[in-house]
Formats: sequence, structure tokens, C-alpha cells
Amino acid sequence: MEWSRRALWLIGVAIVVIVVVRWLVRAYEAHLAFFPTRGEDETPAASDLPFTPATVTTSDGEHLRSWHLVHDNPRARIVYFHGNGGNLSLWCDVLVDLWRQGYDVVAFDYRGYGESTGAPSEQGLYRDVDAFVRFVHERLPPATAPLIYWGRSLGTTMAAYAATVRPPDGVVLEAGFPSMRAVVRSSPVLWVLSWVSSYEFPTARWMAAARVPALVVHGDADSVIPYRLGQQLYAQLPGPKRLVTITGGDHNDAPPRDAKAYWEAVAGFVAEVREITSSSRPR
Repeated sequence: MEWSRRALWLIGVAIVVIVVVRWLVRAYEAHLAFFPTRGEDETPAASDLPFTPATVTTSDGEHLRSWHLVHDNPRARIVYFHGNGGNLSLWCDVLVDLWRQGYDVVAFDYRGYGESTGAPSEQGLYRDVDAFVRFVHERLPPATAPLIYWGRSLGTTMAAYAATVRPPDGVVLEAGFPSMRAVVRSSPVLWVLSWVSSYEFPTARWMAAARVPALVVHGDADSVIPYRLGQQLYAQLPGPKRLVTITGGDHNDAPPRDAKAYWEAVAGFVAEVREITSSSRPR
């Protein structure tokens, strides 16, 4: 009888601990997951590159800052989903480099980043993507070249989700991961806490639903999202796919460590996508 009371007491304590830990994790997960910077201190104009700013309104009333770097004769239109840190100003050099490589580039700041209103959360970012994809397809002039969604780091999840909303011709996943749980698996504490978190960031699952051609780009010296996670993401992708390893590449390289291999891989993928889209059009 005494043993039964003690067992019930221990079970009760365990339940209380789980409930409290779950509440704490969910109360603070946004602060642990996102690293936004407010404001806008650099734009493509600093590189003497004209750009068109715009405001995109989400279904829940947030206002997102967007840039369009227009290219007159683009190889492709790149819809860019940036990484976790900073804002558009931090990613400005990356966007300008894309334009210089011959791409029309559209990018935006998630809620709570840069000049965008609100505070970030996983579900909030999905609403941002919904609004941004609608903006690209309905408010911009139609693309005259292949449409590519490009995500980097956290942005790989957003690009993969976007592909389920309005499928592009192809997706570039740079320095990505299959899911949040895969990222924290090497830390026993974080891995356990991930089971009570509401955040999933299921990049591979979104890509499985979208089933569009994919280029996975990952540096083999990535110190933030290890190269093995890029390999795992690639292994879980269905349909046409290609993995390109950037030798010596780290997570925050800008410009890329091996620029020749990097840009040749992108150009080759765009050419393959163009071939697929051309052959699938009715004659």
C-alpha cells in the first residue's frame, strides 16, 4: 500500500514537472529560436543598384518589408528566404551578388525583422510566407524565366513550405536541415526539450509534399548546421535533386568559399529546371 502511494506521488510529481517544463519551453521558444535585428541600415542602393521596396500585408495584419532587385534579362527569378539572423540589410550583399550573377531577386523580412512589424514565431513565419508568395505571384509582373525559391539556413524551411503553397520551377536549399529535432539531436538536453516544443521546422516534410526539383548546397566545414544534416536533408528529398558540396564552406560565408563551384552549380540547376519546364509546356 505504501509503495502504491509513493508510486502515485512520483507519477504526480513527474506530470507536474513535464507540464511546467512544457510551459517554460513554449513561453521562451521564440526567444531561443529567432535572432532578428530591427531597422534597415543598408540597401542595394549602397551598391548603386536600383531596387523597388514594397510592403506586404499578412492575413493577421502584419506589414512585411520587401525588396525587388529587377533584372531586365534574368536567368531566373529568385524568391529569397533569408536565414535566422539579422534582416535584409545583413543579407544585402548576398542579394546583390545574386543580381550580379544575372538573376531577378525578390526578398523580404519576416515579422519582427528589419522594418517588418510583429514578433517572430514558426506559425507566424508561415503566414508571412503565404502573404509573400501571394505578392510574388499576384502583384509582381509575371516572371519571364524559371521561378526559383531559394532558402538559406532557417529559410530552407520557409522555401520548402512556400513550395507547397505555390509550386515554383525549382528550390535551392542552402545550409539546410531536415527538421529542428535533427539539428538538436547532438545535445541530449535540447533533444529532450524538443519533444515539448511546438516548433518543428520540418524542411524535409514540406519538400516531400511539394515534390519539385531541388538543389541542396552545403559547405563541408559548416560550424552551425553540420554538413551531415545537409546530407540527411538531401537523402529525404523525393524527385529530381542534386547535392553540391562546397569544400571548406562555412555557414555564414559571404561571398561563397568556392565561388566558381557555387555559381556553376546554381547556373547548372537553373538550366536543368529551364529544360524541364520547357519540355513540359504544351506545344
